[in-house]
Amino acid sequence: MSDKKAFQPFIPSEANIKEFTIKSVLLGSFFGILFGAANVYLALKAGLTVSASIPIAVLAITLGRMLFKTTILENNIIQTTGSAGESIASGVAFTLPGFLFLSDPSSSEFFNYITITTLAIFGGMLGTLMMIPLRRSLIVKEHGTLPYPEGAACAAVLEAGEKGGDVAKTAFWGLGVAAVYAFLQKVLHVIADVPTFVTSLKNKYFPAARLDGEITPEYLGVGYIIGPRIGGVLVAGSVLSTFVLIPLLATLVPGHLIFGQLTNLGINPDGFGWDAQTQTFSDTTEAIYRAYVRQIGAGAVAAGGFITLIKTVPTIVSSFRESIGGVKEKGEKSVARTDRDLNIKVVLFGSLALVLLMSLLTIIPGNNFGNRLLIALLVIVFGAFFVTVASRIVGLIGSSNSPISGMTIATLMATCLVFIGIGFTGKVYEPMALVVGGIICIAAANAGATSQDLKTGFLLGATPRNQQIALFIGAIVSSIVIGWTVKVLDTPTAEMAAHGIKHAIGGKSFPGPQATLMAVLDKGILSGNLPWQFIFVGAFIAVVMELCGINSLSFAVGAYLPLSTTLPIFIGSSVRGIVDIRLKKKGVEEDGKEDLRKGNLFATGLVAGGALAGVIVAILNVFFESGMKKISLGDAVSQALGNTGYSLLAVAFFAAMALMLFMVGNKKEDTKV
Repeated sequence: MSDKKAFQPFIPSEANIKEFTIKSVLLGSFFGILFGAANVYLALKAGLTVSASIPIAVLAITLGRMLFKTTILENNIIQTTGSAGESIASGVAFTLPGFLFLSDPSSSEFFNYITITTLAIFGGMLGTLMMIPLRRSLIVKEHGTLPYPEGAACAAVLEAGEKGGDVAKTAFWGLGVAAVYAFLQKVLHVIADVPTFVTSLKNKYFPAARLDGEITPEYLGVGYIIGPRIGGVLVAGSVLSTFVLIPLLATLVPGHLIFGQLTNLGINPDGFGWDAQTQTFSDTTEAIYRAYVRQIGAGAVAAGGFITLIKTVPTIVSSFRESIGGVKEKGEKSVARTDRDLNIKVVLFGSLALVLLMSLLTIIPGNNFGNRLLIALLVIVFGAFFVTVASRIVGLIGSSNSPISGMTIATLMATCLVFIGIGFTGKVYEPMALVVGGIICIAAANAGATSQDLKTGFLLGATPRNQQIALFIGAIVSSIVIGWTVKVLDTPTAEMAAHGIKHAIGGKSFPGPQATLMAVLDKGILSGNLPWQFIFVGAFIAVVMELCGINSLSFAVGAYLPLSTTLPIFIGSSVRGIVDIRLKKKGVEEDGKEDLRKGNLFATGLVAGGALAGVIVAILNVFFESGMKKISLGDAVSQALGNTGYSLLAVAFFAAMALMLFMVGNKKEDTKV
């Protein structure tokens, strides 16, 4: 008898306990809204997202089991429903803001709440739909071959919660610390947002170099979670941009050429303090970054994504072939509760409904029914392929390492080539291509999360059909709030509006690196406006990193992002590195349960608390901007301590939070569960 047949879930298939209930769906939807909004904020600011599955599982144990007396299968539905928000948020934030950066002025009209929400729902539904026929092939038959690490970890958390314990206590402590810190920083402004030191343009040794850091709880927590290896590579890319490329360009490129390059890219040079008489910028560092370095970083990210995708080609080919073969097999009619999926007709009619809706809805780019029908057909074809690929890849290497960016770039470029082949060239077709890439990005990300959820259910003994329904609900509810969150974050303050800034996304606050890249590739291929010299420089920087054995995609993202983003992340990853070394000396070895250790749980709380506080403050600034300014103490503290003292005070607060994270993570015992 094979291991697959011998496997027995935590809850036997013949057991009949509460599972798909109103309270479990409502709690899951609530967590999906929270973590979806938090991940949108994090993705637009740092180009990164964090997994919400394990944090939601932890919260389900506490709020669900302790307060609402939920069963383990109800907790699984809570986690399943909530996890949809995380994946959809990343897919939306990584692609759809690209509408703002396309060369066709009318493209930004599609960046509205209705369109964003509709595309998010379509992508989320597609990712879940395409996974229904793959579950038995990937989750059941490949059990023991495909580990699905996040799914297995969530199952361990929920099983531990069923046995009792305080697994969520540390995460709540982290959330509380982040909330207090964020209140002091973002509301009262006692803590400076970005302590900064910049060398002058006239400095003949090192001009226009900037050392700064956006010292927030979420960045510290993200760094701790991703670890020292990725954190180090990430900050290395920013070091190259900040301390090599920008000072070099500041030395070699006259101000009027920087002015011209900004103008060519549609960026207002006056926003960086351009002085026509002296032909200099008051913020030369930022002007050079926008004019040249960001394009170099975009080329590096594109090349890094392709390299990652190429490295997984063997896995992609075998995954697609084996998964399709598994779907074609005809097994015995399933009767066990743990083997009941939604009917295959749901997949067929659901896909047909998506095609019809996309063809008929005028809010989707495409000036006629035929254009929108082509978009819909490309979405279904690419969706069937990349959902299969993404689902199997996350089974091997986990959702955090899935090359979603590479798949999206491949989809976008393939779509552009199809358009060129049939004569669709020019600005008007740019938003159409971005729709295909955006929906596939959302679908592939959601398919990966769906696979992990189904793995959790398989280990626990859940009913697949109930999970699949919960995923549909979670996708719809989360999308409604994610679209609203994107629009709120994109609302410029009155001060920004006074400088002629119409969109916060794409600026200092929310650079949206992946979305910018998608727009650059899209309009570059279809309209011929791609700054190829900078793109190629970035591409070969990625190639150099890959030849050195370094993760080129992580380095490329760092080269694109400012040092202010990656430096605090690196500090968090360094704390993790020191903690790991000390725990190893104490005899604590890696055992696959690192996600349940106190340091990771505390860091998860920092990420959730900091990111959610950022969203809340952004909402308050939109509706109560004048009131928020009245309670700010930033000017008073800055005048009392001076600019240097104000920055040093902020560094001291951040160091204290990092020390707290170190002390929590350094405890030898794992959190008892």
